[in-house]
Amino acid sequence: QVQLVESGGGLVQAGGSLRLSCAASGRTFSSYIMGWFRQAPGKEREFIAAISVSGSTTYYGDAVKGRFTISRDNAKNTVYLQMNSLKPEDTGVYYCAADRGSWIWQTFTRSAPYDYWGQGTQVTVSS
Repeated sequence: QVQLVESGGGLVQAGGSLRLSCAASGRTFSSYIMGWFRQAPGKEREFIAAISVSGSTTYYGDAVKGRFTISRDNAKNTVYLQMNSLKPEDTGVYYCAADRGSWIWQTFTRSAPYDYWGQGTQVTVSS
């Protein structure tokens, strides 16, 4: 069982930055692929980024490539999402999630394979 708690959301002006954190409970954090998703009102949940269990490999959704950076600290059981050059369309609830699957399956862009989810943190970008 893994419990995930996101933090770091808030209100920021367009062009600004935020850093989200996701703290995980349990001693098996380093066994999970970690992902970030977001959901805007009236829209489907959207894949943002994923990171392999070691942190050596990352993958990003097209909407955030070059602006967001995912990282993890397995010693602290925490995954981060550094968000730069924020745009109003980045507004939404951001969720972190843990996937026990294998990176080679390349399923981390879909929400269904993830085993655990946090409660989400709101990010609002004003124009």
